[in-house]
Amino acid sequence: MRAGLVLLACLTLSACATASEHGPPPPIDRPGATPEPPRPPEPPATPRPEPRRLAVSDLPGWRHEDFDGAYKAFVKTCAAVRDRALAAACLRARGSGEPGPGDARRFFETAFVAEQLGDEGVLTAYFAPVYPARQAPDEEFSAPVRARPADLVVADGGIILQVKPDGSAESYPDRTAIEAWPVGQPLAWMRPEELFFLQVQGSGVLTFERGRRMKVIYAAHNGRPFAGIANPMRDRGLLARDNTGGDAIRGWLAAHRGPEADAIMQLNPRYVFFRLVPDDGKPPAGAANLPLPSGRAVAIDPAFHTYGDLLWIDGEAPLLAGAFPTYRRLVSALDTGGAIKGEVRADLYLGEGEAAGAEAGRVRHTLRLYRLVPR
Repeated sequence: MRAGLVLLACLTLSACATASEHGPPPPIDRPGATPEPPRPPEPPATPRPEPRRLAVSDLPGWRHEDFDGAYKAFVKTCAAVRDRALAAACLRARGSGEPGPGDARRFFETAFVAEQLGDEGVLTAYFAPVYPARQAPDEEFSAPVRARPADLVVADGGIILQVKPDGSAESYPDRTAIEAWPVGQPLAWMRPEELFFLQVQGSGVLTFERGRRMKVIYAAHNGRPFAGIANPMRDRGLLARDNTGGDAIRGWLAAHRGPEADAIMQLNPRYVFFRLVPDDGKPPAGAANLPLPSGRAVAIDPAFHTYGDLLWIDGEAPLLAGAFPTYRRLVSALDTGGAIKGEVRADLYLGEGEAAGAEAGRVRHTLRLYRLVPR
């Protein structure tokens, strides 16, 4: 996040040119000025090695895949595809009707080759939580679910700013400052630790008194970097080294609800604002604006991947106790997230509710990632 004041004019124009956008400014030509010595030429960039290609049938764990499930998920979500060749494969799959025995596997093996991406990375998982909420606060449900503030503006380059009444603007406040604001008219009231996890997940479902359900959907964040709290809790001796999953974190926060838990949650300066819509019973939509199929969608870093990319995840060697030993399957790149950075980095969507949350909280595996490329 850039610090300091920003002219309000930059907030209303379609672009605010800076020196960094168009190269360095020209040298000043004035009498008596000593010319700068010429700069040495930049060393040539090291060419990036070609990705290793292999037959998809040689992918680790390929023969154990549920090909029919993978095919159905691909047909449902390939509308997000932007690559022309992959879009053609999508059209072929959608026009082929219901696959017969063995057809799905043959489709993938004849239509694609695999490219290994980078070296080892990290696989995590996320879910759509279902949390209780209240329309009025009490001792337990004391955390307000805030709507996007009117003074939050997204400037050029995605910079999040707070616009003051005098027209000036500055970096938006962090979590600690926002939580000290007057409450105003919140959307709902939640347990503090569950609101924190909802902000990490980005969306979910709230159940109110008398069974009323509402989807709670990401509206904006304050522009501060995301910082996980698992490692600080481990380093402070609050959690065991192999027990820093979601259930353990949430349990500790609930048991220490109040100033002690607040101080831990405030180690993450990012704060998320929401909006409420009626619950239509459908899965949440990812950044690609398509419903996320459980177990078949990943959040990725869009700097390295394109929405709709067909990927093979090979996750093994879990770090957390109680985790499944491996995750090997075909997935589509349909979402992104503030903590998902790098080429070999994926966050697997595991569905809705408590069971999905318990599983997601234990996923921290070594990841090898492959992209399926049309022949």
